[in-house]
Amino acid sequence: MDQTHIHLLITHLPIFGSILGGIVLAHAIWTKSIDTMIAAYYLFLISAAGAGIAYLTGEAAEESVENLQGVLDSNIEAHEEFALFALISLIILGLASVVGLFLTFKKSPLTRTTAIIILFLSLLSFGLVARTGYLGGQIRHTEITNATTVQLNLDNDVDD
Repeated sequence: MDQTHIHLLITHLPIFGSILGGIVLAHAIWTKSIDTMIAAYYLFLISAAGAGIAYLTGEAAEESVENLQGVLDSNIEAHEEFALFALISLIILGLASVVGLFLTFKKSPLTRTTAIIILFLSLLSFGLVARTGYLGGQIRHTEITNATTVQLNLDNDVDD
């Protein structure tokens, strides 16, 4: 298994981890369950680690597909640029989760407020990482792209 395979496997972790963690955290806030809240924070930490791994393996994945027929540089660049925003948001979410864990273990009066802030961060992170995944999918999955645009771009590449 090379870095491209790792990239393709791990990219789903931050997407599903951020939304699943958000659902778990919302449930924890609603039910006032400290154990569930802690579980959500761990999910966010795993998601942040997955985002870091996906970002670090992205360059190798790019190198393995950039010369394949039908792969557009513009799709790769859009995915790569947006991935940085997703990575930053997930790093912030991971750091906020560490703070949340600390406050939860200390039984701070700020535990609930922090959890609500982290819930909003998780939803923002999910949006960014889901968009990044969508852009990444456009690199090789022509079924989710506009076929006319792909064909026009391919025709332009042939003319160059």
